[in-house]
Amino acid sequence: MSVHDEQLGELAGVDEAREHVRLGSLAPAAPGPVGLELEAHLVDLQHPRRRVPWDRITGLVDRLGPLPGRSRVTLEPGGQVELSGPPGDDVAAAVAGLRADSAVLRSELGAAGLGLAPLGTDPARPAARVSPGPRYAAMEEHFAAVGCPVAGAAMMTSTASVQVNLEAGAPGGQRDRVALAHALGPVLVAVSASSPMLAGQETGWTSTRQQVWGDLDQGRCGPLLGRRDPADEWADYALAAPVMLVRFTDAGGAEPVSGRVPFADWVTGRTLLGGRRPSAGDLDYHLTTLFPPVRLRGFLEIRYLDAGPAWPALAAVTATLLDDPDAADAAAAACLPVVGRWTAAAHHGLA
Repeated sequence: MSVHDEQLGELAGVDEAREHVRLGSLAPAAPGPVGLELEAHLVDLQHPRRRVPWDRITGLVDRLGPLPGRSRVTLEPGGQVELSGPPGDDVAAAVAGLRADSAVLRSELGAAGLGLAPLGTDPARPAARVSPGPRYAAMEEHFAAVGCPVAGAAMMTSTASVQVNLEAGAPGGQRDRVALAHALGPVLVAVSASSPMLAGQETGWTSTRQQVWGDLDQGRCGPLLGRRDPADEWADYALAAPVMLVRFTDAGGAEPVSGRVPFADWVTGRTLLGGRRPSAGDLDYHLTTLFPPVRLRGFLEIRYLDAGPAWPALAAVTATLLDDPDAADAAAAACLPVVGRWTAAAHHGLA
């Protein structure tokens, strides 16, 4: 059975698709709980300029027992390791759990001659995909087809971040909360910048990770503009964004889309992908291929921080500036002069 057969049939049209995205964008919930995800580059300590083979990585991960903080371990296409912690009651609890799990993971990897480098970009090795997964193979083909193969490969295989997940807040305050998450972005990009090198070369950017994201399709990776209700804006963003790939089997097969086909064109039948129109499941999967600096997933997914050794402080600052009302007000005022200056922040950092 194909994936879309399990997803209640085709969407009726643009209005149904837009409402589906809107309803999933921001769930009312009081600030407080914090979820954290930490990526790091996996390094063979004996051969640091070689990527670790996929079979070796997956074998180690498969043998890991449950971690003390209950984090989930996943792998990115270049072999980066990601720890995803469950929500903590506050940022201190989330940091403590992820720190404990990171220590266990480092110990297990160290015994196998491997280490973790939490940096925004891989400073030594050229971009190369080691995952054989069909999703990533299709992504690679899509990026090549739409004219950004270099940035696409670097994003998938040579970048790492610390991600902070925060509640969406009460309905009446969600617009300001989403706007503040974006306004903080350039400042926190500059504060977290830890990626001046990529593939053995100095790049001239303090956050090469952010520069890589900026070189990708901004219809997929650009920020929301904050001019309207964020749920409405996110729905329009999702429908205008080009479809990257179409799943076609429940075994995880994927077919890359070789041109720019907005999801709205697929749902109206203007362009058929995979010989059909999309289902709600296809729309949900499409949302996983959108990478704005702040993604709305019922909660706020803050995606713009470089990974770095100081990730606990970055997580604490980000959560506090958004969740503490006094800090949020002060931060909103302080960030006004540099709102939207994502490129300058990536290039110059705190300078």
